[in-house]
Amino acid sequence: MKTRIITAIIGLIIVLPIIIYGKIPFIFVTFILALVGLFELIRMYKPDEILSYFIFSIVFFIGLIYPSELIQIANISLSKSDILLLFGIFLLSLTVFTKNKFTFNDAGFLLLATMYVGLSFNYLIDIRLSGLNYLLFILFIIWSTDSGAYFFGKAFGKKKLWPEISPNKTVGGALGGLIAAVIVSIIFQLVYPFEFSMLTIILYALLISVVGQVGDLVASALKRHYDIKDAGKLFPGHGGVLDRLDSLIFVLLVLSIIQFV
Repeated sequence: MKTRIITAIIGLIIVLPIIIYGKIPFIFVTFILALVGLFELIRMYKPDEILSYFIFSIVFFIGLIYPSELIQIANISLSKSDILLLFGIFLLSLTVFTKNKFTFNDAGFLLLATMYVGLSFNYLIDIRLSGLNYLLFILFIIWSTDSGAYFFGKAFGKKKLWPEISPNKTVGGALGGLIAAVIVSIIFQLVYPFEFSMLTIILYALLISVVGQVGDLVASALKRHYDIKDAGKLFPGHGGVLDRLDSLIFVLLVLSIIQFV
């Protein structure tokens, strides 16, 4: 616990000014974290093929996370969907060129992993460029959900939420996370108001809280499937990028679909 607290404090001291300032430093740090997250995913799947699989993904990954809707190459404009389609074609071609040493399963995993991390962090950049309040709102809701789930779970958590995936999570904790998220969203709207109504803000908070908790379970399911405790060791006491930002990554995917910004 002491290590976790120290890491969290140091992390806030380093990251908070970058979040507040935004611009190039924020884009750079986001890109590095995204690369680490992709590396962690590939290491889960094929620890002996990390370098080659990472190289396969990197060009297309950069295209996905690049903070622009379109990538211009000569006279061709490529959207994020175009990049994913090209990546899929490239990976399927590899199954032929490697005589099935690189399999269809490998192609599917790399495509999904690159999309999962790349599109999430791309939207993270979009949100920060749209305004600090949007990003702070998301972070506060996720943090309050985590805190509410922890304390409510300790006090009222008797029934397990999904023991096969994450044995420590409880129904009481999940509900506590939702309550904490709603309270924080109301306070946030009063202090740092959006143009949305209070009801809309509460609905956004509930959505972020629910999706964040699902994202946490998705990360737990991945680690359980590949029989590892932590995705990485970048943050002592917290694990890696996928351990620390699991809820945020999933939330960003959903918010990009509903066009939060």
